Amino acid sequence: MSKTPPCPEHPSSADAAPAGARRIGIIGAGQLARMMLGPAIELGLTTPVLATDPAESAAAVASRVRLGRHDDEQSVRALADEVEVITFDHEHVPAQILEAIQRDGTAAVRPGPAALVHAQDKLVMRERLTALGHPCPRWWRIASSADLAAALEEAGGRIVVKTPRGGYDAHGVRLIDGADQAEDWLAQHGELLAEELVPFTRELSAQVARRPGGEAIAYPVVQSVQKDGVCYEVVAPAPGLGQEGQRRIQALALSIADDLGVTGMLAVEMFETADGEVLVNELAMRPHNTGHWSMDGAVTGQFEQHLRAVADLPLGSTDPIAPAAVMVNLLGGGAEDLAPGAHAALAADPALKIHLYGKSVRPGRKIGHVTLVGEDAQELLERAHRAERLIIDGPQPTDPATGGDR
Repeated sequence: MSKTPPCPEHPSSADAAPAGARRIGIIGAGQLARMMLGPAIELGLTTPVLATDPAESAAAVASRVRLGRHDDEQSVRALADEVEVITFDHEHVPAQILEAIQRDGTAAVRPGPAALVHAQDKLVMRERLTALGHPCPRWWRIASSADLAAALEEAGGRIVVKTPRGGYDAHGVRLIDGADQAEDWLAQHGELLAEELVPFTRELSAQVARRPGGEAIAYPVVQSVQKDGVCYEVVAPAPGLGQEGQRRIQALALSIADDLGVTGMLAVEMFETADGEVLVNELAMRPHNTGHWSMDGAVTGQFEQHLRAVADLPLGSTDPIAPAAVMVNLLGGGAEDLAPGAHAALAADPALKIHLYGKSVRPGRKIGHVTLVGEDAQELLERAHRAERLIIDGPQPTDPATGGDR
């Protein structure tokens, strides 16, 4: 699904990078930056990365690495000086640094700080989406213990409390039933976001890509499952969501991208309720975990698409290449050396695609993911989880791939 507004935006001089920019600087060197590097090579783009450590996921394989912190203006400016466009592996760069680069016209910032703040600050996001009329959970701005107590009473005794900035993968989120359970956060952060506990039936994610002039395109809406607050598996398209539901949710995500002026990939994570309605949970303005399936399951994967969008290149087709695609995250387990398990998983299932991030293994840490495409999502998930167990625990003597009969 695509959407092209009748009147394109007029880029300011601070965002005057040419269409088809060739030098794209990536702030952050995690796995998302790492997975942009292959598509960048294929598109003929130069993509230096700003890393805090040469051993980071992308820094270990990038041809051009600049060491420095994302919150240090000198480091960010040094990256901006050698590129036409700056984009992101994460949303944690201070807005004032990006605004200064925009004002100077050193490089285009995509997404720009005025859009990015909605992914950086959950209170700003909630206020803006509510003002625009987009569906959100009932929420409260918390600035005192009295605010916490009032929100708890209005919500029926339990609320979800979130730190406005810095939270990810269940960090910065608490479910509380007493005001005293969040007073330490309130003292630390000054303000908190409180939300009703939504009785959702499942979580959905809608991803769109948008160019500087406003052209935008949507991917199929997917279903995601979390494990200990971390995205664990994704099924594309979302099972049981008909064409009308797909179109309605895609239109919502496209509208949010347009309203906020996003450039690049936007992921809109949502709760689906029992009556089929959706409520916006989180926003991410970069490639996102729920889009990893598209690397092998769509004509244009999200990492290539993000680069196309921020470089102001024509957007690629988002059509799936098979009726179903699945992604299962590899979360650190018993094996420190992933190679033996990966080799066994490939031998057992030649259709499997494995993406390892080059990160040290810790329990629960994202260290890679696997994808499969085919006809039946449930069958694909079973195969993906068999591969997951082989990779994170290592092959056992009775595994079929090693000659046994497990």
